[in-house]
Amino acid sequence: MALLDIENLAVSYGPVAALRGVTLAVEEGRITTILGANGAGKSTLLRAALGAVAPRAGTIRFAGADVTRLPVHKRVAAGLSLVPEGRRILITMTIEENLLLGAHLRPDQGAVRAEMAAIYDRFPNLASRRHMAAACLSGGEQQMLAIGRAMLARPRLLMLDEPSLGLSPLFVERLFGLIAELNRGGLSMLLVEQNTGLALGVAHHAVVLELGRVVMQGDPAVLARDPRLQEAYLGESAEPAPQPIPAA
Repeated sequence: MALLDIENLAVSYGPVAALRGVTLAVEEGRITTILGANGAGKSTLLRAALGAVAPRAGTIRFAGADVTRLPVHKRVAAGLSLVPEGRRILITMTIEENLLLGAHLRPDQGAVRAEMAAIYDRFPNLASRRHMAAACLSGGEQQMLAIGRAMLARPRLLMLDEPSLGLSPLFVERLFGLIAELNRGGLSMLLVEQNTGLALGVAHHAVVLELGRVVMQGDPAVLARDPRLQEAYLGESAEPAPQPIPAA
């Protein structure tokens, strides 16, 4: 059974349809990546999964339970967590205060402190400035803070929206190393990422959105060889495309 199961999801902003009958699943312990151009509906899909936008139609199930109408805080408590595009940390608050925001629904403060210590061990740049305003951090360090904050919610599924956006090549490499490491530890992920090559390299399953619809999905290695994907997202010229790969 899929950890996250989305069926025929439709979302509109007024008269504008952002998602049109989207169906996909994220399996336990695996990384699913969502690819597509700007405006394809990728961020809307993550926000709908979290409950930040209400669907016009369709069903969202998480860990076997229907969460379609569940509010955001209850989905977070159930194990859904989102690192939004642009990180959205509070730069006037300290690094430690930002981290603690991720644990605001948890009563087990002793365990929270132990997990914060583990985050500081993983990210020593955060540890050395824990009592400083988050504005002192670089973009890459802010992204690590945003991921640490999300991890303190103890997610079963971590959703990442364009995590490499605006980062240096060095931090992008570190970021994808962290994504792979967290997944090896058993964490399931739903990844929206502009760097198509890296996303396909780390994912177990890939979904391509165009204008709010799923147009391809399947094994990342197979999709990476598809001429349409190469031409549109990998910057490679393509021969005339073969028959389309149907959406699973």
